[in-house]
Amino acid sequence: MVEEARLEDNGSGLAPKTAGWFVVNVRDAAWDHHDAFGASCMFESRDAEFTELGIRICTLLPGQPNGLYHGEETQEDFLVLSGECLLLVEGEERRLQAWDFFHCAPSTEHILVGAGDGPCAILMTGTRRPGRPIWYPVSELALRHNAGVETATSAPMEAYAGYGDERLERPPYWDQLPWA
Repeated sequence: MVEEARLEDNGSGLAPKTAGWFVVNVRDAAWDHHDAFGASCMFESRDAEFTELGIRICTLLPGQPNGLYHGEETQEDFLVLSGECLLLVEGEERRLQAWDFFHCAPSTEHILVGAGDGPCAILMTGTRRPGRPIWYPVSELALRHNAGVETATSAPMEAYAGYGDERLERPPYWDQLPWA
């Protein structure tokens, strides 16, 4: 029998402290916020990481990317829940709106950037495979959106050097989100 996980408030909401099954509402869950890359409800914690499937809700302000333009050898999928964003994919730009779904096959180079008049919310999922290759290519399109690297690398620590860390807190635009 699988035990229910113990949830504890980490200062930004409830996060699992132990492994096991659990239920948590997005408005009650723990969030982290990064000035450059938006805010995320991760659902997992360092104490209870998900080993097979990463899942989170990311919120972005207009012009804010959720990370740096990259490709990796695992599948990812994205569902826009509210608002608008730009999908930068394989050197092209596509506008997405609520309920648009993006399937990202392994090795597809991509990133999402907030667009429109307010925050957007995106459900993001991806398979987990330890040691999976990831790369950050130079992309003029991504650089124009402040979502790219100037020198290609396969080292995340190198790609994100100088951006600082996220903080355990809800974003300042919390009251504009659909679940607030």
